[in-house]
Amino acid sequence: MEFKTRTLNQIAKMICGDIKDNLKSYFIYRSSFYLTEFFADAETEFTHDGSTRPKWVSETLSEILKEPGNIDDMPSDTFCRVIQNLMDQSDAFNESKDRTNALLELNTALSRENFEAFYAEDNKCYLKYIPTQKVLKASTNPHRPFSVIEAQKREILIGYLDKCSEDDLIEEILIPLFRQLGFHKISVAGHKDKSLEYGKDIWMKLILPTQHWLYFGIQVKKGKLDAAGMTKGSNSNISEIHNQVLMMLGHEIFDPEIGKKVLVDHAFIVAGGEITKAAKNWLGGKLDTSKRSQILFMDRDDILNQFIVNNLPLPDSAVLKRTFGNFKDLSF
Repeated sequence: MEFKTRTLNQIAKMICGDIKDNLKSYFIYRSSFYLTEFFADAETEFTHDGSTRPKWVSETLSEILKEPGNIDDMPSDTFCRVIQNLMDQSDAFNESKDRTNALLELNTALSRENFEAFYAEDNKCYLKYIPTQKVLKASTNPHRPFSVIEAQKREILIGYLDKCSEDDLIEEILIPLFRQLGFHKISVAGHKDKSLEYGKDIWMKLILPTQHWLYFGIQVKKGKLDAAGMTKGSNSNISEIHNQVLMMLGHEIFDPEIGKKVLVDHAFIVAGGEITKAAKNWLGGKLDTSKRSQILFMDRDDILNQFIVNNLPLPDSAVLKRTFGNFKDLSF
């Protein structure tokens, strides 16, 4: 995808924060160091080479736009992240947090390319292609390489998962994560008092583009799930949750938002440790074909990767403070 040179130059000046014709600027000033940091935050490796800042940024944007997009007629995910960084509401300058003037200035440039920037309910800035009304959202690929800071954050979360309780895993990690991933009505089914509702620790629902709902039940185990003959230490045997999964899929739940009972469409088995291949195969062999297709697995690596790429804050937990001290001082 290509933008006109004039458009790129205008967006480049916004990223640099240069004052135009002695008018008030609504974008923060970025020196050479902070331009490199800006593009690093957009998950790129561009480093300012000391040349004229607006010219370098314009050329960098041109390179980013050459990357293939995931949607026809739309720029790449990287360009989407650049726009989101530029319009971060915490960077409001000379105006209120809603950044009305900055958004107007950005859209004056983007309209030349038939794009429009807007803030969604999550307070992030997205791009819409005006002719088709398609919205571009940067993908959160959990298998992408992590930055140094993200790797540090991941190590802290590993330490947390090693020492937290099952209740902490549910309340401090899984509920914020599933909420960030777009699930609705996330309800904990009485885990603390052990009065589980038909084998579910959590139930939640997800809306499809067709406006239909899918319902999910979640069975959570803190440690590793394996297919050994017996449970050892913090590890759990997959056979122990076999009956719980059957109950989860066979019993109705009450959704107060629609005032009726519904069946769970899928069962999530979530472990704070590894879910071994043998455990997955054992459970698959015990379930019939229809129920087997309803089972989803999520182990420690899945939890860690999703937590990092979705940029969720570390839990404000006594477990973390005891283990890592004042971890809030780290630059996450």
